[in-house]
Amino acid sequence: MAVEESEPVIPELEREENLIAAAKHIVKALGSNKNLTNDAKKVLADLGTKLSSMSIPSEMEEGKEGEEDEEEEEEEEEGAMNATEDRINVIQEKIMRWEEDQSMIWDLGPEEASEYLNAANEARRLIEKLESFNLSKDDQEYKLLQRAYSVLQTAMARLEEEFRNLLIQNRQPFEPEYVSFRSSEEDPVDENSIVSLGDESVDESLQRDSVSRAAEEHIIDLVHPGVIPDLRCIANLLFASNYVQECSHAYTIVRRDALDECLFILEMERLSIEDVLKMEWGTLNSKIKRWIWALKIFVRVYLASERWLSDQIFGEGEPVSIACFVDASKASILQLLNFGEAMSIGPHKPEKLFRILDMYEVLADLMPDLDFLYLDDVGSSVRIECHEVLKRLGDCVRVTFIEFENAIAANASSTPFIGGGIHPLTRYVMNYLRTLTDYSESLNLLLKDREEEDAISLSPDMSPGTEEDSKSPGSPSGVSSMTLHFRSVASVLERNLEENSLLYKEVPLQHLFLMNNLHYMAEKVKGSELRLIYGDEWIRKRNWKFQQHAMKYERASWSSILNLLKDEGIHVPGTTSISKTLLRERLRSFYLGFEDVYRIQTAWLIPDVQLREDLRISISLKVIQAYRTFVGRHNSHLSDKHIKYTADDLENYLLHFFEGSQKYLQNPHRR
Repeated sequence: MAVEESEPVIPELEREENLIAAAKHIVKALGSNKNLTNDAKKVLADLGTKLSSMSIPSEMEEGKEGEEDEEEEEEEEEGAMNATEDRINVIQEKIMRWEEDQSMIWDLGPEEASEYLNAANEARRLIEKLESFNLSKDDQEYKLLQRAYSVLQTAMARLEEEFRNLLIQNRQPFEPEYVSFRSSEEDPVDENSIVSLGDESVDESLQRDSVSRAAEEHIIDLVHPGVIPDLRCIANLLFASNYVQECSHAYTIVRRDALDECLFILEMERLSIEDVLKMEWGTLNSKIKRWIWALKIFVRVYLASERWLSDQIFGEGEPVSIACFVDASKASILQLLNFGEAMSIGPHKPEKLFRILDMYEVLADLMPDLDFLYLDDVGSSVRIECHEVLKRLGDCVRVTFIEFENAIAANASSTPFIGGGIHPLTRYVMNYLRTLTDYSESLNLLLKDREEEDAISLSPDMSPGTEEDSKSPGSPSGVSSMTLHFRSVASVLERNLEENSLLYKEVPLQHLFLMNNLHYMAEKVKGSELRLIYGDEWIRKRNWKFQQHAMKYERASWSSILNLLKDEGIHVPGTTSISKTLLRERLRSFYLGFEDVYRIQTAWLIPDVQLREDLRISISLKVIQAYRTFVGRHNSHLSDKHIKYTADDLENYLLHFFEGSQKYLQNPHRR
């Protein structure tokens, strides 16, 4: 059987080259047909793009180098340009179709959105390819490049609009648990007087608002999480196409408006410094409380979430992400800081110190959060302003505290306080200081700058004896700046009380007044955190002082009366016999003296129950015992008609003393 002659075997690489060349000729021939449909043109454009990207192995290229004639090169160039033009036509048709449609692409579903993104990205890649040829204006491809630019510009404008619409339409409502605030009643503080408050009103009105970390950082979805990938894709394409500024601007505008709305919901109205300075204290006090609450929520929830959102869209920690966050949030945070600055400028009245301290502490507490949010150079202006406002608030605290001390010294009364009880100034100051102990850490820091200056001027109470107080076993080791200032305030108060005591005409009432007020000061310190500041030695000294005034009161009130119950002066001259007449006159004078003291001192007041009881017992031990002894010793010279009051009567009458309600004796045993 004859063997048939076989066809020559074509090498695999040569066959592949021939196939690619044949396909290119087919594409070129079909591309010249003007009657092709758009779909057919798209297919040919895609095929042409793929064929142009195919490379022939270097061995084949080297083997064929110099073999292609000039006519074939020209045909291929012409075919490539036709394919590029067809490609631009298809892209342009996809892009321009949406310019006539009022619908938003992303509202129609993921397929439409994906097709548009791919078309825009293809235009970008085509531009990159054409730009790589370094075309001149005379080149035919240059016109194609200009068309591609125009198509891309149209696509970018549309994507910017879609990006903005996605941000707006998918904005999440602010969560209710973060926007509920029950404003407490306005403080009943009379800002024109430092002595308008008693214990109960001080406790209520100066009660510190807790600067708690209840609003720990909590990330919430400010934009529906389902659209984050779409926003990221659009942003990436805009950035890749050199439309960074346009994308950033669109994002910034939308998110700035959203944060403005957040402040509106938090009821943080835009107030100028002038508005704040003109505001009455009651209204301003409520706004400060709201500011403290809103600042915590705004920084730890909304700004933290805003930063997270920009990181999700633009890339975590990327410069453009930080810049967008800063630009979007800057106006809002500066609006809040503006209120803090206004408060630091306003009149430094003592009633405002607690609220200023609250503002200082919440801002100091949030400073690490703010430093992190506004890091790098792009956020430096906001970061610096935060620290500046914190410093101004701290300065305001220092000045206001000094004004508080000066106000005590300047609070001179022209009339004595009725009854000799606890002066309103004493109540106010001690409760004021007690409330300030909640701010010990901040005050120690803020008052430290004036420590040396104040230590020199704290006489007389900051004498060596006071310095010893601070080193005694029952006192804190060393004297803190806050301790120095608090002791200075107590000294100023004591001097003021001494001056007020001189307004009383009755010497016993002067001592009773000082006894009451010094006892109150000591008890306030002993029963509160003030004990850690003043120390046990300070308390012991005040206890000793008020006891000295109690003794001086007794001496001034009762010495002359008790002298009537002594035997001196009632003897018959030249004998040891008692003069009945002098005895009875002495007893009658005693009764008149007791009645007079009773009438006067039942109107006097010792508010502290235990102190009142202790003083009554002390008086009773002296007066009743002396009366019993006197009457018993001279019983033989006295008849019942001379005994106006029994010892039990007098003892019962002493129970009416210091109740603040004047009484008169009507003797039931008078005969």
